[in-house]
Amino acid sequence: MLGVRGMKSRIISYEDLDVYQRLCKLHLEVHSLTLTFPEIEKYELGSQLRRSSNSAAANLVEGWNNKHINNYLEGINRAQSEIQETKHHIYISFKKKYISEEKYNYFIKEYNECGKMLSGLDNSLRNRRT
Repeated sequence: MLGVRGMKSRIISYEDLDVYQRLCKLHLEVHSLTLTFPEIEKYELGSQLRRSSNSAAANLVEGWNNKHINNYLEGINRAQSEIQETKHHIYISFKKKYISEEKYNYFIKEYNECGKMLSGLDNSLRNRRT
């Protein structure tokens, strides 16, 4: 299993997961970005975008400490759902011209990569279970 910075290591905490680190980094970038939105959108679309981007990592953490693999898998599933919601909000932000095409492409690519990483984690846990 890959841990911090793509190096093989033992995963001791959710903080050791590359996907967790990436999701946190993305949330901080999204948070800063939403503060540039028009004033009304900071509390409408911006708030939704901040919450969903934070929830992706938070759901992964919530599932981590559970003793039942099925509950951890559910946390991963919820994190995947939050990624999809975040991508939707980013799309709408782009369509409303609050973000550039370059930023839009960056965030979609990064969130897609995190989704793949979560799928890999999901598959790994399912294989361990059987």
